[in-house]
Amino acid sequence: MLSADPAHAHCQALEQAVAAFREQHTAQVTAWGERLAEALRAGGRLLAAGNGGSAAQAQHLTAELVGRYQGERRPYSAIALHADTSAVTAIGNDYGFADLYARQVTAHGRRGDVLMLLSTSGRSENLVNAALAGRRAGLEVWALTGPAPNPLAAAVDAALCVVADSAATVQEVHLVTVHLLCEAFDAAQGPAEGLLSAVEAP
Repeated sequence: MLSADPAHAHCQALEQAVAAFREQHTAQVTAWGERLAEALRAGGRLLAAGNGGSAAQAQHLTAELVGRYQGERRPYSAIALHADTSAVTAIGNDYGFADLYARQVTAHGRRGDVLMLLSTSGRSENLVNAALAGRRAGLEVWALTGPAPNPLAAAVDAALCVVADSAATVQEVHLVTVHLLCEAFDAAQGPAEGLLSAVEAP
């Protein structure tokens, strides 16, 4: 069990990071949610990727879009690129870890899609390569990272860089960002999207 002091320090660091996030980034997250809703309603899709815990965050985001966040709405196309284990292991084996996501972005990405890349350090080579591949293919490329400057933030169209001293705190604020992005996405749904119940589904 953690002693009181480390637990207090962890919570205090998180409180400070969330307070800074609230002051600096909530408008950006809302704008991203609205833009993502526009792109997916137009037939685009979200591609998302990360490594380790950030891969789990990326898959959390895509699950909320294909499934639902809170209210009922129709499903939208969103793919976590690490989740196809056969493709991941084949690409890693044949081309190397650095090209793990770039090759998938080139294969699946289309102009009008959005690519979201998550990295606590912002220094993952495979994500930087994915960002460059996405921009070459005409995708809109966003990143959630730790403190700037970092190579991933420099490689994307727009980045949200969390100011925190530890990767754990950055990752916790990334989860808040994912949830707020989903809230903004759902709020941007127009009446044409409506509700899609199980009995209405084809």
